[in-house]
Amino acid sequence: MKRFTMRDEEFICEYCGTLVHPLEYSARDHCPKCLYSKHVDILPGDRENSCKGLLKPIGIEKFKDNFKIVYRCETCGKLHRNIMAKDDNMEEIIRLSNQKERG
Repeated sequence: MKRFTMRDEEFICEYCGTLVHPLEYSARDHCPKCLYSKHVDILPGDRENSCKGLLKPIGIEKFKDNFKIVYRCETCGKLHRNIMAKDDNMEEIIRLSNQKERG
């Protein structure tokens, strides 16, 4: 079972510059405007990954009764997935879900 460290912190998105506020019902792990994230964790919330590359959203996957955003790290190439947040930009979610190829 994965260890989870709760970190719901305000941050400035390194891709689009948006000031991102805490999610408050779970841990905020990506920008709700552009959906970009940052490759900072090995285990959720630990901030122990030395990569620190930007995680580019490349697709959407169904996950239980929600969806996960699929990312590819622009620095190391690793794939990563984060659960979609309630306030995510639906235009971006739809655009990603309509993509035929990832990358």
